Amino acid sequence: MAGSRVRQTHGSETREVILAAAEKLFAEHGVAAVSNRQVSEAAGQANNFAVGYHFGTKNDLVLAIVRRHAPPIERRREEMLAKFKGSLELRDGLACLVLPITEHLASLGPASWHARFLAQVTTDPALWKLVHDETVASPSMRETTKVFERLLPILPAEVREERADMSRQIIVHMCAERERALHAGTPTPRASWEAAGVGLVDALAGLWMAPFTPAK
Repeated sequence: MAGSRVRQTHGSETREVILAAAEKLFAEHGVAAVSNRQVSEAAGQANNFAVGYHFGTKNDLVLAIVRRHAPPIERRREEMLAKFKGSLELRDGLACLVLPITEHLASLGPASWHARFLAQVTTDPALWKLVHDETVASPSMRETTKVFERLLPILPAEVREERADMSRQIIVHMCAERERALHAGTPTPRASWEAAGVGLVDALAGLWMAPFTPAK
């Protein structure tokens, strides 16, 4: 029994090391350019098949990285949805979309790679839908979608969907640019992740309130 617990603990530690190594390599080089062998080597695994053993395919590895970060983001979003329940302010709905992400990135410290990992994944034709479907399926994201339907009933469904896509692109890539600048030690427009989140809410409020041209 004790030996089984030791093996389980060792297996969990190995998985964490592999996930951290893969996230960094994917963030730096893109998913397609990195092999499972390179991930295993970066994670200090003598067995070049360690990634496949612990995670399966590369798609499975990418999803495991996304799911590694999902619980704290989900928890923060659920708390914000409860805080702003029934609010008629668009900015409150946008805060539920943006701030759980920027708060999580702040919690990772200056050596984070997650925003750049997401930027790489969401521009990979083979992976973006996989990650998108995983993200929007969370209970808090489904509830946030309902908030926008309630706050902006005048927008046709196709316009809401289009602006939701625009919002995701802005959030992912602006966060990736900030993370990259912090890593390089170069100046950023905002002094903190908290302030960056506020700036994103400001920009997205303008996007969502912009006039639209009906489809012909």
